[in-house]
Amino acid sequence: MSYATLMVYVDAHGPSQQRIRLAASLADRFNATLIGVSALAVRSTMVVEGAVVEDMTEADVKHIRTKLADRENWFRNTVGADHRKLEWRPVLDDPTEGLAREARAADLVVIAQTRRPGDVYAVLDPGGAILKMGRPALVVPDEVNSLRAEHVIVGWKDTREARRALRDALPFLREAKRVTIVEICMPGGEEKARQDIDDVARYLTRHKINSGPWITLQQEGTGASQLIRVAQDERADLVVVGAYGHSRLSERMFGGMTQDLLAVSPICCLMSH
Repeated sequence: MSYATLMVYVDAHGPSQQRIRLAASLADRFNATLIGVSALAVRSTMVVEGAVVEDMTEADVKHIRTKLADRENWFRNTVGADHRKLEWRPVLDDPTEGLAREARAADLVVIAQTRRPGDVYAVLDPGGAILKMGRPALVVPDEVNSLRAEHVIVGWKDTREARRALRDALPFLREAKRVTIVEICMPGGEEKARQDIDDVARYLTRHKINSGPWITLQQEGTGASQLIRVAQDERADLVVVGAYGHSRLSERMFGGMTQDLLAVSPICCLMSH
């Protein structure tokens, strides 16, 4: 198993150069096709008390297409003309919905960590995309411009999401020099955690991946802060975790760990839902 196709979201407005170059370097590492996606929505007509208060004209749609074409040129220039396995997909749709749909073509989708200022017609919601894509997301903080993934932290929890994240991360784990499995458990749960981690370690060994088990107790602070602290202390540059949440009446709802990592992690996170 490897990544044959990587997808990266290109903000229609605002900077994303470091993330684009990081995605391009990963595509080179895995000999993968890189697909750039950018989206702007065509606003629907709004009628209030019989009066049209917002209606896009053909000129407005042409402007959107021109903007996306400009982003394609910028994307190709940023990646480099010598990158042969390169595709571009302009999407006239809400960015979150558009990326979730286009993600069918990718093994891994690279997105920003935080939501940019702006309205839903022009701005990707990273959390919403993770819940809808059905693909693993590599969430990249703004200040990160490279990813070697030599030491990977696996944040384990015996759930569907964590199992999926572990499998989705196998290409990174195979190339890592060191893999550490971390489970944050309550006092009294150490034995069960140790058994679970031993199973995960054996699973990785069968994939020819060596790992070092690690168990930590729930202490002061959030689970995310503990996981980040372990990653920083161990000089890891990638964290693999399940993304826990659901949409209800179009409202994004996350568990505490996922929400906190999306908000504050200084380290790249590979998340699967």
